[in-house]
Amino acid sequence: MRKRPWFPKAWYHITARGNRKTDIFYDEKDRYKYLTLLQEAKLSHPFHLHSFCLMSNHVHLLIETIELPPGTFMKDLHSQYAMYFNKKYGYVGHLFEGPYKAKLENDVNAVLQVSRYIHLNPCRALLTLQPEEYKWSSYAHYLSPSPYYSEFVTTSTILSYFKDVKQYEFFVQLANKVRPGHPNHG
Repeated sequence: MRKRPWFPKAWYHITARGNRKTDIFYDEKDRYKYLTLLQEAKLSHPFHLHSFCLMSNHVHLLIETIELPPGTFMKDLHSQYAMYFNKKYGYVGHLFEGPYKAKLENDVNAVLQVSRYIHLNPCRALLTLQPEEYKWSSYAHYLSPSPYYSEFVTTSTILSYFKDVKQYEFFVQLANKVRPGHPNHG
């Protein structure tokens, strides 16, 4: 297997999908478990989590490394979650389609686009019209910081590229409104 490029302060759009595109989260407890394991991974292998979205059959994470590559925690995170999931539901075998995917994002514009893409994922899947209404994403925390996510999700870096939170909201919502098939599409 080809080794992923890595260096301190590298930004990655990490994705992982259920085996055969099947669901990896059946209920809220599953999502909370994944977030708890992600939080534990962040404590034991420090990194910055800038954006996330947990869909039913896949996850999106926008992370920035500090001193360790993402492989130091992603493999453990997904194997721990798979063990939890398989035990809970009486399954055996692979939960995830394969190793997580990590796309290195090389510039600020790409990072901002990925953050927007992650936050709009529930809208693209037609789960909600407004991304802030989707509970399993970091977007609502960007608009109105939550104590639950404050120690977990770093919003300051992304927001530093905007005049204020409202400008980031406009940046995200603009892409949401120009989508064909969206009720606000002109």
